[in-house]
Amino acid sequence: MPEGDQIIRASSPREMPLYERLKADIKKRIETGEWPAHHRVPSENELAETLNVSRMTANRALRELASEGVIVRVQGSGSFVASKKKSAPFMGVRNIADEINERGSVHTPEVILAQMEICGHELAEALGVEVGMPAFHSVILHHEDDVPIQLEDRFVNPAVAPDYLAQDFTRITPNAYLTSVAPISHTEQFVEAVLPQPWECKHLAIVRSEPCLLIRRRTWSSERVVTSVRLLYPGSRYRLESSS
Repeated sequence: MPEGDQIIRASSPREMPLYERLKADIKKRIETGEWPAHHRVPSENELAETLNVSRMTANRALRELASEGVIVRVQGSGSFVASKKKSAPFMGVRNIADEINERGSVHTPEVILAQMEICGHELAEALGVEVGMPAFHSVILHHEDDVPIQLEDRFVNPAVAPDYLAQDFTRITPNAYLTSVAPISHTEQFVEAVLPQPWECKHLAIVRSEPCLLIRRRTWSSERVVTSVRLLYPGSRYRLESSS
């Protein structure tokens, strides 16, 4: 258990199921400020040991708190008190680094993949090029305060941005670079709820059952497609909003 933490005592009404009392106690510690945002929550094993409850009870309490957005579970690292859920406007094309910096947080990118590939039928149609033509492919994981928040899986038309793969994407985001060399004339985008693929779970540090928000987006500069991109966000860490 983290240094300085006292043993959790389920002090909620006794008629409540044990997992609900455990949830209420954790929420109380968060609401009073005893456990601030990003504070590490005791693990299932620690809760089971200190409270003399089963791991199943501890697991259910933490799982439900995560689904309610009270805590964030990062696979391989543990559970942490959630900050206010991050949000971004759905309309328009924002730079993820700008969004994070505007919230007073730290943006850290991790380049997973950057290579040239040959277009099959589906990709050729998405980029508006012929089958067999080359395309640039990048996969970048964006962190906010060390928590993975967006997985960016992007294909780029080399005819529009021939120097794309020469960029250092730990210093400039693909969005910032592409909008500088090929200003956006119009955009097509769709949003849907999906379950992540196994490789996406690994990078986002989430479980297979974590609902995610997926934005599929294509952008044009003049009459040419610049990029086709999938932006995947863990649903417990992010939301999209719109106002008029």
